[in-house]
Amino acid sequence: MGSNVQLQCLYLLEQCRSVLHLKQVHAFASKTGADSGSLFTGKLLLLAAVTLANALDYALHFLAEFPSPDAFMFNTVIRGLAESPQPYQSLIAYAHMKRLSLSPDSFSFAFLLKAAANSRSLSTGSQLHSQSIHYGLDAHLYVATTMVSLYAECGCIAYAEKVFGELSHPNVVAWNAMVTAYFRSGDVAGAGQVFDQMPVKNITTWNLMLAGYMKGGNLGEARIFFREMERKDQVSWNTMIVGFASHGYFKEAFGFLRELMRDGIMPNEVSFTGALSACAQIGAFESGKILHGLIEKTGMNFIMAVSNALLDMYARCGKIDMAKRVFYCDMEKRNIVSWTSMIAALAMQGHGKEALELFHEMMKEGIIPDWITFIAVLYACSHSGLVEQGVEIFQSMSCEYGVQPSVEHYGCIVDLYGRAGMLEKAYEFAKQMPIKPNSIIWRTLLGACSIHGNVRLAEDIKMRLAELEPNDSSDYVLLSNVYAKAGKWNDVIDVRKSMNEKSMRKDPGWSAVEVNKVIYSFIASDIRSNVQEEALMKLEEIMSRLRMEGYLPQLANVLHDIEEEEKENAIVRHSEKLAVAFGIARMCEEEIIRIVKNLRVCRDCHDVMKLISKVFKREILLRDRNRFHCFREGSCSCRDFW
Repeated sequence: MGSNVQLQCLYLLEQCRSVLHLKQVHAFASKTGADSGSLFTGKLLLLAAVTLANALDYALHFLAEFPSPDAFMFNTVIRGLAESPQPYQSLIAYAHMKRLSLSPDSFSFAFLLKAAANSRSLSTGSQLHSQSIHYGLDAHLYVATTMVSLYAECGCIAYAEKVFGELSHPNVVAWNAMVTAYFRSGDVAGAGQVFDQMPVKNITTWNLMLAGYMKGGNLGEARIFFREMERKDQVSWNTMIVGFASHGYFKEAFGFLRELMRDGIMPNEVSFTGALSACAQIGAFESGKILHGLIEKTGMNFIMAVSNALLDMYARCGKIDMAKRVFYCDMEKRNIVSWTSMIAALAMQGHGKEALELFHEMMKEGIIPDWITFIAVLYACSHSGLVEQGVEIFQSMSCEYGVQPSVEHYGCIVDLYGRAGMLEKAYEFAKQMPIKPNSIIWRTLLGACSIHGNVRLAEDIKMRLAELEPNDSSDYVLLSNVYAKAGKWNDVIDVRKSMNEKSMRKDPGWSAVEVNKVIYSFIASDIRSNVQEEALMKLEEIMSRLRMEGYLPQLANVLHDIEEEEKENAIVRHSEKLAVAFGIARMCEEEIIRIVKNLRVCRDCHDVMKLISKVFKREILLRDRNRFHCFREGSCSCRDFW
């Protein structure tokens, strides 16, 4: 066999992008005899075990058939298994290695300890620690650093400190592992102390601190720390963009993206997906559209994660037509996330039948639905009143698709029955579940009782919730809703007294509206600002006109036993009404007013939005906690079913 053939086989290995390619190269090497070289076998095994997707089984088969495997080959497979969904299987490979009388080295223990960390198995990690001592490798820098990470992952910060303290000359990687260990245990101050003691810091160190502050929700400290960094890389900027976006701070996330570009750094897929996520959360359609243009200019719209984020942004901004365009026209390939996002988008808009059609189209394309897809489909059925179809899909999950229903899927069926007014059926279904119902399921049913006014069932469910989460204020508010709707004001007072005695506070409702690419937020409180004053003045003008058109407030939504005039004042100043009034005051007549609300829209606000769309000839798109409502010419897309 000539050296040219060996070089050719090595070159072909470097070009492999799939298991099929790997098998073809391996077959060619076997035919020419090039597979006997240690360099070829080592590269092939590394590709199969670590680099290529879905090739780990081929690596295991190759190792099992190889006549005389060495420690390097076993280490490669152990590494691949440690990073797989079944990291504990690396211990089986380790046991096989020892049976062949092959001595483990520092790489063996580093990969094995990583497997124990990924499994969150303290007992396994402790045994491996003992084994490393037996082989005299516990003081090896690489092994000890991984051991620090293991104990941190298992919540044993004292053990991590002990291992780190025994290192004679820790390098920057070991110091970084200790910083991470403190953050994992929730000790932000401890991480800061280690950072201050470090003799040498690299950009990874600074980014670890930044990520630790962000993950712990210390946004102020993260911002200060970021400004103090002399050098920032793409990871630093992305941490700020994604971190602020994930905590709901749209303006700040978008601001960091603008700063990034002003500094001459090109945003990457993480930057764009983080910024798109921020737009999606707050419903910032105009800003999202600008991002879309920038993404197309950079050619990143062909990256799957970015195109999925674009689809989600348009869907959550209520632009179902643009979401469809991204899905059907712009995506070269679609994965399960793409299909599920599109189904969920249709579901939120109340297009249940279309969502079901897309679900069946997905299966025709050979895409197997996962548990998240089923949640999206069941949600579509629930919000469109498709009871029979929803139950049928739920029953098909395990028998046809091998997906065992989780508590979330059972909750969808409870919601399905509850929204359709089949409260007793929903209650019986919840009681007979093979999984113990959690507070979310009972709260869902309590919400249905609030919608349909079933006092007896609501009181029973509240007792069950009191056993699970006795101090959740939302349960008391829902029960108050039921009593208020039934006109039982003494019971409302009792619930409110109970909340006051337990120092409970209702989550404040807020609404946001995008005007000229700026997001304005409103809360129903006495805090006044120029924007709030402008919204209130316009709202008074609007409500005066609506009263002339026959508007009567739905006062049952006000939970206090107060005078009728006070009730009307309280309900008029709900945050979504302020947001729509501000939108009418500032926006052109042909513009759609887009509002995002953190809670479920109340019945009175829903009626007001319908009236405004008719009287003022305005189209309003409101996304509440449950779904989208598109108000046009006096009607809503939800058909009063939400």
